Amino acid sequence: MSPDLDAAPGIVALVVVSVATLAIGTYGLRFSRTTSDFMVASRTVRPRMNASAISGEYLSAASFLGVAGLLLTFGADMLWYPVGWTAGYLVLLTLVAAPLRRSGAYTLPDFAEARLDSQTVRRACSLLVVAIGWLYLLPQFQGAGITLASAVGGPTWLGSLVVGTVVLVNVISGGMRSITLVQAFQYWLKLTALLVPAAVLLVVWAGDGRPGADPAAVHAGATRSLSWSSPLAESGSMGLYLTYSLIVATFLGTMGLPHVVVRFYTNPDGRAARRTTLVVLVLIGVFYMVPPVYGALGRVYAAELAASGRSDVLVLELPRLMLPGLGGDLLTGLVVGGAFAAFLSTSSGLAIAVAGVLSQDVTGRPYAGRRLGGVAAFRVGAVLAVVVPAVVSLSESQVGVATTVGLAFAVSASTFCPLLLLGIWWRGLTATGALAGLAAGGLGSGLAALLTLFPGWADGWVEILLRRPAAWSVPLSFLVMVVVSRATRRTAPLHVRRFMVRLHTPEAVDLDRG
Repeated sequence: MSPDLDAAPGIVALVVVSVATLAIGTYGLRFSRTTSDFMVASRTVRPRMNASAISGEYLSAASFLGVAGLLLTFGADMLWYPVGWTAGYLVLLTLVAAPLRRSGAYTLPDFAEARLDSQTVRRACSLLVVAIGWLYLLPQFQGAGITLASAVGGPTWLGSLVVGTVVLVNVISGGMRSITLVQAFQYWLKLTALLVPAAVLLVVWAGDGRPGADPAAVHAGATRSLSWSSPLAESGSMGLYLTYSLIVATFLGTMGLPHVVVRFYTNPDGRAARRTTLVVLVLIGVFYMVPPVYGALGRVYAAELAASGRSDVLVLELPRLMLPGLGGDLLTGLVVGGAFAAFLSTSSGLAIAVAGVLSQDVTGRPYAGRRLGGVAAFRVGAVLAVVVPAVVSLSESQVGVATTVGLAFAVSASTFCPLLLLGIWWRGLTATGALAGLAAGGLGSGLAALLTLFPGWADGWVEILLRRPAAWSVPLSFLVMVVVSRATRRTAPLHVRRFMVRLHTPEAVDLDRG
């Protein structure tokens, strides 16, 4: 088959997904009028719709493509990644979702200011939201370029341009209302795009008679025999530390991701927020059952991808390797469409979260005696939220996708996780304590992870501690917040008792009566 025909399924899939995304997004424009519509969909999103949207934005290309590639190379040990990503919603369900919705905030900085009565804490949280959001957006744009180059042979910059344009049009057109419809649609598209080819390929494998993977043909790293307690271990206690630090980052980092947290402000009440989280656990759990199928089949049919360092394209190339001809082309088009939907949905959620913060704390501020209106400020914020990481993704120096995603989770776990848990469940938290903890956790995790971008200057335990900082940076942030808050207990805001009652009292109880 000619190269042009090989690229045809991918091109068709990209066009269909982009057009469908734009069509659904612009449809939401008819319902979006107020600032509340753009930022939190006027808090009217029902649990099942919201759960589909959260799952759609949370399951990025790292989930769609990366998990299968990791399983191909390293085997079942890599299942700790989806386990941690999924289990993080248990913490959200039990400790955060309902109180956060009852706070009445629009964004994480809103919550921090309302809880601690401090503009300084608000500004620190705004900076962190933008930093984490941009860190997470960067690999989405980079991955889109890589996928486009692999699927249709186009230049890498084209993927960033297409994703950035589609996301920006949708976010500017209808804000959260539009994106909710888009992301709910994209979750089911991604699930279908993985599940249908997996079912077909399993039938092909069953009829092929191949017994399983030849260990000699698979990358050496995939054949290690490891005990259950050190699933990612290269050797001894160092590997054990890497494993549990990864689990801490993925388990606790989820609650601080700005595009995840902002979704809970769109529920009508706290009960709906809890129901949403419960449905999200089911939807994400179902999705993560499918990538291991590709990883297992890849060990039988595509071991050379691991050996050549191209395991990240396993999902895109496996259908044609197992099913040559028209059937393989159709399945390839389906998975390419799903991968592109993953970039679009995650990028849309991040753009909304970052734009909301920028519109309140940057673009909505008065300049030269003039102040932008709420919706206008949001749209300007959306442009900044998308354009900055898109431009960075086009640079010659490409930071690894796994590195930036891991950094975002580590920083989130080390900053917003302590702030949310202590802010919701401990009335002793003060503004000074929160600032000190945010600085300790944010600088510790951020600088440590950034230093790993310059390999060769550290080795042994120093390198291990910097590569996975969450195991020490998260406890450090908690400890600093508690110690400094106790030392400054006299500065606790006067309204803290009433605010805590508001967080933990169901909406059905009228606090103003009696």
